[in-house]
Amino acid sequence: MFTPDSLEGDFTLLTAAARYDELRVRDALAPAAGDATGGERPDDPNDPADPETPPLTRDEVLELLALGEVVARKAGYGRQLAVRSARAVGASWSQIGAALGTSKQAAWEAHGRWIDDQAEQHRHSGYEGMSERDAAAARALAGDPDGEGGA
Repeated sequence: MFTPDSLEGDFTLLTAAARYDELRVRDALAPAAGDATGGERPDDPNDPADPETPPLTRDEVLELLALGEVVARKAGYGRQLAVRSARAVGASWSQIGAALGTSKQAAWEAHGRWIDDQAEQHRHSGYEGMSERDAAAARALAGDPDGEGGA
């Protein structure tokens, strides 16, 4: 069975996105599963379905769904690491919010939740996420949304 947790360790963001895209394109090009025409499509030059492309199997569709979550998780984690890096090089929360297409307050709050989640993960596992010391350092670097530049 495919779950995000079962796949996450097997893929980098790049490989997960590539496999996701491969399955997504196949799904888009294949005749619809359960098509009333029995898989045969009328000769319509505007129909993007390729009768030579088989529909995804149930396992492939479940893999596609799980990979979508893996990509979202990995991208979200990378996003918060980039926010931390932006603060470390002196970016203001206004600049970070603009780069993320949101307000400085929303960017700061999302980053704070991520730090809290990382600390909680470490408390539960003892090795994943951020230790309390690392989380405290990340909070200090984050500062407050009205502070300009990095800490």
